[in-house]
Amino acid sequence: MKDGRIAIPSNGEGGLEGTRSGHFGHCDVFTFVDVKDGEIINTEVLKNEGHVQGGCMVPVNLLSSHNVKALIVGGIGMRPLMGFKQVGIDVYHDGERMDIKPVVEDLINGTLAAIKDDQVCGGGQH
Repeated sequence: MKDGRIAIPSNGEGGLEGTRSGHFGHCDVFTFVDVKDGEIINTEVLKNEGHVQGGCMVPVNLLSSHNVKALIVGGIGMRPLMGFKQVGIDVYHDGERMDIKPVVEDLINGTLAAIKDDQVCGGGQH
């Protein structure tokens, strides 16, 4: 991804040097990373609006309203994944590393894989 806004569900205060939350819907904040011509040009942090049972579209709509083009997750359920696909946000998966900056760099470099349907979570148990 050479241009656009990337969102990463993050722990604590988030930011490029922060750590990724294990499940997007229960994160503290979303770290937004703006990329232009393959370079990081800006980062912002947005507080998560909270996740209620069955309210999976709340974060989908939140990220869509902030012009997010890609989302990097460690875990996500099928319903929100389908929601992100419907609004045109590509979802990428890294279930191993928790540091935000390396996975963002992998996405920029084209080495982070899109999530597959068999990698989704079942209701937030991790």
